[in-house]
Amino acid sequence: MRDTRRSFLKKAAAGSALLALEGGFSGLTAAGYRRTSGANSLIRVAVFGCNSRGASLAGTFARQSGTEVKYICDVEENALKKGVDAVIGAAGKEPRTEKDFRRILNDKDLDALVIAMPDHWHSPATIMGCAAGKHVYVEKPMSHNPYEGELVIRAVEKHKTIVQVGTQRRSWSVLAQGLNELKNGIIGRVYMAKAWYANTRGPIGVGRTVPVPAGLDYELWQGPAPRKPFRDNLIHYNWHWFWNWGTGEALNNGTHHLDIIRWGLDLDYPSKVSSAGGRYHYHDDWEVPDTQIITWEVPGITITWEGRSCNGGLVDNRSHGVIFYGEQGTLHTGDNSYTVFDNTNKLVKEVKSDVIISESLNTTSPGEALDAVHVKDFLDNIRNGRTPSADAQNGHKSALWLHLGNISQRVGRSLALDPSNGHITGDSEAEALWRREYENGWQPLV
Repeated sequence: MRDTRRSFLKKAAAGSALLALEGGFSGLTAAGYRRTSGANSLIRVAVFGCNSRGASLAGTFARQSGTEVKYICDVEENALKKGVDAVIGAAGKEPRTEKDFRRILNDKDLDALVIAMPDHWHSPATIMGCAAGKHVYVEKPMSHNPYEGELVIRAVEKHKTIVQVGTQRRSWSVLAQGLNELKNGIIGRVYMAKAWYANTRGPIGVGRTVPVPAGLDYELWQGPAPRKPFRDNLIHYNWHWFWNWGTGEALNNGTHHLDIIRWGLDLDYPSKVSSAGGRYHYHDDWEVPDTQIITWEVPGITITWEGRSCNGGLVDNRSHGVIFYGEQGTLHTGDNSYTVFDNTNKLVKEVKSDVIISESLNTTSPGEALDAVHVKDFLDNIRNGRTPSADAQNGHKSALWLHLGNISQRVGRSLALDPSNGHITGDSEAEALWRREYENGWQPLV
């Protein structure tokens, strides 16, 4: 490094006064970007949120040909260093650092944003990036609530930017092959699909209100979310289990699996949803379910997702996966693999990838080789002006299915849905959860 750790952290913290969400951008459009020099060669990116997943992505982007990670952004000093170290380790070059990512959106040399901040930031940051004329790679779930997903779609249409969601299985070739076989009738007409995720997470206890730790800008971390006192059991990972910032296990991991089901069955929206479950395993501050079964109905098909955050008992000898049930057999999908059985449970076909992946419950990455395929697809889409398969429309729809499950869980009853757009019908209490409240001045605008 050219600077010491202290010096680059000092630079990152300098001048971080809050900016208005809807203001301060140059307005450079994606079309304008493509007309600038180097648009088809070097792509410069900024990574926002680097404590865990973001640091992994920063390294993956830095390793791609024709790509430079120009900025690392995070509101916490230690996380900022993780991102910097990942880029230096991958590319041998130190990126610039910034605590408040909004300060770099006017950089006309910056082409794309990588958003790996907590869920409550995903859509607002994506919308800001689109407004600034930047392409966006945003981690799943694309939204914290259904309304935000609709806003992102509007932002993409307005600013003509590319948004690719981190549902990376869309880029896995063996999985795609299996789903193509499904569509071509290898198990006949499919009338049921099941997805699941099982882990063994421990308790988070009852948090104490304490002073914000040195090196963390908690005000900026909260960003669009209504303000809550800092508690000692919130950051870095446990925010997933609080409605104010997270979306529970359903969207934390279920988004990947519902995206596979929607992809394999060419589904847009369900017509009915119900959810059962609760916080059963421990008595602590968790607000979301640790045990949840969501059921959706579309004409002629039933779909379920089973989430067990605190009991890692395997299904189909796996911690997570999807099974499609058809008239002539079943198709089981794993991590870039698939297996087909007939109705007598006789093995018909098994296809595995030769790409080695990391342990299946790794929260950082499923394996860089598979991550890199999706990242490369994003970069290729920018260079060629293509719409990604994991675009904002699919990102919204796949997240929406799980949002609807959570809404059903929170109101305690089944919901009827408009199958043309997924909107809730005839239930004003549930409809009120379609969107959230925002901290004053932080409302995302398109």
